Amino acid sequence: MSNKFQKYETAWCPGCGNFNILDCLKTALEELGKDPYEVLMAAGIGQAAKTPQYISANTFCGLHGRSLPAAVAAKIANEKLTVIVNTGDGDSYGEGGNHFLHNIRRNVDITHFVHDNQIYGLTKGQASPTSAEGHVTGVQTSGNMNTPMNPVLMAIAGGAGFVARAFSGDREHLIHIMKQAITYKGYEMVDILQPCISFNKINTFAYYKSHVYHIEETFDSSNKLAAMEKAMEMDERIPIGVIYHEEKETYHQKNQVLSTGEPLVDRKTDRDTIHKFISEFV
Repeated sequence: MSNKFQKYETAWCPGCGNFNILDCLKTALEELGKDPYEVLMAAGIGQAAKTPQYISANTFCGLHGRSLPAAVAAKIANEKLTVIVNTGDGDSYGEGGNHFLHNIRRNVDITHFVHDNQIYGLTKGQASPTSAEGHVTGVQTSGNMNTPMNPVLMAIAGGAGFVARAFSGDREHLIHIMKQAITYKGYEMVDILQPCISFNKINTFAYYKSHVYHIEETFDSSNKLAAMEKAMEMDERIPIGVIYHEEKETYHQKNQVLSTGEPLVDRKTDRDTIHKFISEFV
């Protein structure tokens, strides 16, 4: 196992679930034998989106909700890269909800780790797309009026090939899920339940610890209907593990240009052809 990924000083609150996620990500990459130059971390805005700033890899931090387009572009340009997106539930499912849905359709080979604390942490505790109905916050003083999204269910129904849920407090299990996601060919979404100790006093570490359970080894993750039923378990018991798994053609495999030859970044550019093409419109 390599030991090349370094972690840097963070600005998270003590006890934040992001610490475990960062540590597990570092371990997963090292156990897979990855080198920092092979990995691109993309993120938008938020506490979770700070993750790329705290680990020694290639990084891209963009606008709120816009991490997926950048990650997709990088993977299309250089398929040799291991592209990992770290964003929060607001960044992924709120501001970035449109990109989330359509990247499922494209099936570009990127890994999407969503740090789901069911609250907007960076902007001081507003209800997020996954906050429970009735959840009282400093802004929603009468309780959140919106029905919460179930992103795992949406991802399965939308056609994603690898969908999992994990818990930041279950270290070995999270590392195992991360390694499976990173090595899967296609779009992978892992919704990682994590506590926000500052602004979410309901979905705490103790809450998750008493509610999550490991999916049974006998569970058939290739059965889409069974996976959708499993994804809807979010009340008394919350399943963690790979909920749906299907081998699918990736965007690169279906694209005539990308499926043959070298990665785009390594191909020579014929400037004469480009100038000729542009001149037709000038």
